[in-house]
Amino acid sequence: MKIDLKEINIGPLIKMEVENSDIDISRICNFMKCTEQEAVDMYTQHELSTDLLLKWSKLLKYDFFRLYSQHLIFYAPQKDPVGAHIKKKSMLPSFRKNLYTSEMIRFILELIRTEKKSKKEVIEEYNIPKTTLHKWLDKY
Repeated sequence: MKIDLKEINIGPLIKMEVENSDIDISRICNFMKCTEQEAVDMYTQHELSTDLLLKWSKLLKYDFFRLYSQHLIFYAPQKDPVGAHIKKKSMLPSFRKNLYTSEMIRFILELIRTEKKSKKEVIEEYNIPKTTLHKWLDKY
């Protein structure tokens, strides 16, 4: 199953990971402090609270938050460099936006190979440096 990073539907993804990990429903209910029906209902949810998502991530040993981080890398607008020096420094931690996971690289290369997007479109839309894209194409 391919994951659509543009429209993340978290419930079915959790269900898929539960099935892959073969965890018993009683263990899930005990860990999540919920009934079996509540756990099963979460599999159909489009979104979950961050607290629940964190519990699922710990239980299944899978970082579900990374799906959202990858969405931000692909689809969130870049900071506007004009006037950026005027902005106050945030107290929140600063993260580098240009960290590409293997899933992201495969996704981008698949867009090019299936001709859904040209190299130029990928470079412009996802703000990937031209040299980086060419290194990926050579390597993969």
